[in-house]
Parts: sequence; C-alpha cells; structure tokens
Amino acid sequence: MAILGNIIKGIIHLTDTLSSETNHIEAQKKVLKDLLETAKETQFGTHYHFKDILLSKNIEQTFSQKIPYFDYHSLHKKWWHKIHKGEENVTWVGSPSYFALSSGTTGKTSKKIPVTDAMINAIKSSGIKQVTSLNNFDLPVNFFEKDIMMLGSSTDLSEEENHLEGEISGISASNIPFWFKGYYKPGEEIAKIKDWDERVQHIAENAENWDIGALSGIPAWIELMIQKVIEFHNLKHIHEIWPNLEVYTSGGVAFKPYEKSFKALLGKPVTVIDTYLASEGYIATQVRPDTDAMQLNTENGIYFEFVPMHPDYINEDGSIKQNAPSLTLEQVEKNTDYILIISTVSGAWRYLIGDTIAFTDVAKAEIKITGRTKFFLNTVGSQLSVNKMDDAINHLEEEFSTKIKEYTICAKRFEDGEFYHSWYLGAEIKENNNQIAEALDAFLKKANKNYKVARTKALKGVKVTVIPVQKFHEWNAYNKKKGGQVKMERVMNEKKFSDWENFVNEI
Repeated sequence: MAILGNIIKGIIHLTDTLSSETNHIEAQKKVLKDLLETAKETQFGTHYHFKDILLSKNIEQTFSQKIPYFDYHSLHKKWWHKIHKGEENVTWVGSPSYFALSSGTTGKTSKKIPVTDAMINAIKSSGIKQVTSLNNFDLPVNFFEKDIMMLGSSTDLSEEENHLEGEISGISASNIPFWFKGYYKPGEEIAKIKDWDERVQHIAENAENWDIGALSGIPAWIELMIQKVIEFHNLKHIHEIWPNLEVYTSGGVAFKPYEKSFKALLGKPVTVIDTYLASEGYIATQVRPDTDAMQLNTENGIYFEFVPMHPDYINEDGSIKQNAPSLTLEQVEKNTDYILIISTVSGAWRYLIGDTIAFTDVAKAEIKITGRTKFFLNTVGSQLSVNKMDDAINHLEEEFSTKIKEYTICAKRFEDGEFYHSWYLGAEIKENNNQIAEALDAFLKKANKNYKVARTKALKGVKVTVIPVQKFHEWNAYNKKKGGQVKMERVMNEKKFSDWENFVNEI
C-alpha cells in the first residue's frame, strides 16, 4: 500500500504546485462582486439596491455604507423568517437545501442558519485547499493511506418540509465526496447515531478495527472520545491502539487552552492543524507548519469585513453598533483585535458571526481567533478579552502544575455590594481557592493595564472555585449541547451565572 500513499501524496503535491499564490485582496473584491451579482434580484438585493452598488466606483465602500450590520436575531426577524414560510429568493437565490442548527454558547433554543448548495460547494472547495496544504507538512508517505476520524454531530439529519436540518459538522460529513468515504471513520452507520455518548461508545468498541492517521473535531469532545477509547481498552495512551496517528485537526475554538491536557493522552507528538468551520461557513484553515495561525478562505463564497474591537462599538448583549466602522482586508493591521463580519453564498449579509480575530500576517491573510464579542468582559471597565483569560489559565497551569480543561467567569456583585470576578475552573488543584485567586489576580494586573486600573476602582477582587471538569460537560448536556460544535460559555451574565451556580451546587 506504500505505492498508493506515494500516488496520493504526488497528486497533492502536483495540485499544490499548479495552484498559484492567491492575491487575497483581489480575491475578496471578486467574491463581493459575485455575491452582489448573484443576489441582486433577491428580495434583500432589491431592497438594498445591489444593482446600484455594483455600478459604484468603490463597491466595497458603497456596500459598507448602504447595508446595515446584522446578527442572527436581526437577520432572522427581518428576512430569514420568510424562508420558513416557504418564500424563495429572500436573501439568496432559490431556497436553502439545509439549515444548520446552532445554539452557540447561549440558551437551549437552536438558531436555524441557512446552508445553500453554493455554501456546500464552497465548504468542499475549502476542504480541498486544506487537503492540498498537507503537502507543506512533514508527513510520512503512509499517512496518506490511513483512516481519518471526524467526530462531529450526527449525520442523521432531520427532514423538515423541503430541507434537511442538523449541525454544520453533520451536514458537512453527510456531503463528503465519494472517494473519501473509504477513509472516513467512524463510518456512516455510527456517524448517524444521535446520542453522543452512545456514538462514542460504538467508536470505543470498534477502535481496534481502524488504523487512524488523523483526528478532526472540537478539542473538548475529541479529548473525551480519546479518554473513552483508552478506558475501554485499558491503555496508557491513544497511540497504543492507533500507532499511526500523526495529525489532529482542531476547530471551532482556540486549541491552546486544551494543548496540555490533549498531549497527556498521546504516546508521541502529533501535528496539530487549526481550522475554523462555523455554522455560517468554512472561515479559515492552517496551511503551513511554521505557524499556528489560519489563512482566511478568501476565494470560496465568503466576503470578510473587520470592525476594530473596542467597547464603544459593542452593545451590552454582544451585538455590534451600527456606527461601528468596518475595514476591508486591504486596510487591516497586524496584531489588532477585530470583530469578524461576513457576507456569504448562504445569504448572510454583513453578519456578526460573534468571533474576534487578529492578523498574524496580513499579506498571507492569516489570523488567530482571539475571543467572542459576548465573552468580552467589561462590566467594571476591565476590558478583559478571551485571549487574556486563556493566557491567565495557561499561567495557572504552569504555576500549579495542573491541567485546567474548562473555565467560566462572571463579573458578579456579592453580598458586600462590591463587584468581583468570579471564576469557576474545571481542574484538580491541591492549593486552596484563595491562593489560586491571588495568582490569577496578580497575572491579570501585569498582563492587562485596563484590568489593573479597574482593580483600583470598581472591581474589588477575584474569587475562584475549583470543580471537577465533568460538571462543565454535564452543564452542556443539560443545555442539549453535548458534542458537535459546542463552545463552552467563557463569560456569563449574572442571571445565567446564577443558573450555573445552582446547577453546580445541586447534589
């Protein structure tokens, strides 16, 4: 079979060689023009005069001036609700074949995000880009013969009138190319199992029959799956049963907070490749080994805009203010936090996806996810972003020689009338909560000047509660969000935090 591996690697190398270096700025201009041209006769395109925008001297500038920002709730209220009533050509031509169910990080009610055939094709094109970029990584020839474990949501999609519904990972897996099915694990039968725990049990039972070379999925749930396989087969680490595991493709959230606990499950190092697949589209993928940043998929059905991350531009609920300025890819700067805005072939227009990013290389259009707009903690002026929180967690892991797999935080007013940052950590730490709180507070004062100022004013202090990480998993299951594209709430408001604390304290 080494011959097959050489053939596959050769094809990937040839494809990569023949593809010219992308001019990302020009690619984005073309994507926006194609989006407007395709959707100009839709209800949305007619209402916002797409034909006039296409005739303007600066299409990007006119587009940003004429079209308001939307988030899911505002776009659904004004436009997408019509699709569910059977109307066609609403924000995109025709009707979507799928709806991606996404509860994100808030509440039990699923959002229903349109996924058109054009988006499926865009996701496939971005997937091909990811596969061809493997040529840039130092992988053995036999890797290209091994199975790939994709752990997402169920591929057993629900039929609803003239469309199918499911999470985006399930929709994507149900549309994998025919030539890939021989490599795809856990296979179609197991992948259709809706109950996540039952599906993972079947994976554990069948693990010894597969020769897994790559894993793909959300870090928290990949870890739980690996732990289940290790426990079921009484192993020391996952490489005892999958010795040829070489690659882990992460996605959905930043991998760094999970790095230490993930590596503890391995028998040898693996290549970690970050990807960014959201319910709204395939945003970015890592294409080279000398960085952990991801390259925006600038050619495949998504037009990107970037709003500078600043408290003045964000409403209390995490939505964006209409007067917030937006920048094109041509205007952004390196190492600056931006709120990500997308317009897509699924009919999302100037859409707040909810994530914040920073560019590590503007020319290569490479980014890192830095947080969520709803996870930006500024209740008492601390201006604490998720990347700063993650840095603090990494510091605690080093300071106390531990692994902190999950955490959440709230700026909460306590009985003394003062505001404290109340942290819950999913870990096993022998030191008491006060010692951990002091270390956390000291690090954030040093790392964030706004936090340091807030600590001299309205922010009284830090409180820490260490709990078993299992409580976080149970919370997600309670909120019907176990497995799939789950992202744990890093920041909660006081009402949600009260529900969380009640849940944690239940016997």
